[in-house]
Amino acid sequence: MEKPSLLVFDVNETLIDFESMAPIFGRIFGARAVMREWLGHLITYSMTVTLSGLYVDFFSLGQGLLQMVGAIHGVSVKPADVDKLRTGVMTMPAHPDVVEGLRRLKESGFRMVTLTNSPPNPKGKSPLEHAVLADFFERQFSIETVRAYKPAQMGYHMVAQDLNVRPSSCCMVAANVWDTIGAQSAGLSAALITRPGNALLPVYGLPQPNFVARDLQDLAAKLNATRQT
Repeated sequence: MEKPSLLVFDVNETLIDFESMAPIFGRIFGARAVMREWLGHLITYSMTVTLSGLYVDFFSLGQGLLQMVGAIHGVSVKPADVDKLRTGVMTMPAHPDVVEGLRRLKESGFRMVTLTNSPPNPKGKSPLEHAVLADFFERQFSIETVRAYKPAQMGYHMVAQDLNVRPSSCCMVAANVWDTIGAQSAGLSAALITRPGNALLPVYGLPQPNFVARDLQDLAAKLNATRQT
């Protein structure tokens, strides 16, 4: 494995905390856990859209799925609920470990960019900017450029090509195994952040992450150790 010099960060769940939106779902559905149901649908249907050769942006898909989950649960989703979801998705806070972890990685000399399924926000701040993390990264990439959701290979290749680096010099940092598998299939190495609700997928024949860390500070320590060997 080539030692990574460019870290490509997923944003949602990896850097910013989706659990911050659970109260919205608690108010609409009477159960905060419905947020995870909605998020599972969001991942499933984003992949379905790409595999079907179609494209709608992540935020529009999420709003439609809120209404679908409402129909499943027999709950009337109001326009004000959709507005609260839109605001919540755009303004999620960073996980507590992220700022210090990114600071350590930047001080160690790693180049850092992001690659997210979320589209840019031409009318205001991006979720990364709302979380006060944007200054750590030299570029913010969105799959909207290639109109194919991760884990399709096009997004990972786009980052390497735009930055004129080898895929093998890039390491995808994500809290989801589907993202690490996609990156590794495109020639990147991968680091899994085991946020609550995420774990390794121990299936023979599937690539396993090159690094596994409980948070970004733990990842910084492990990546710095590779530079000393």
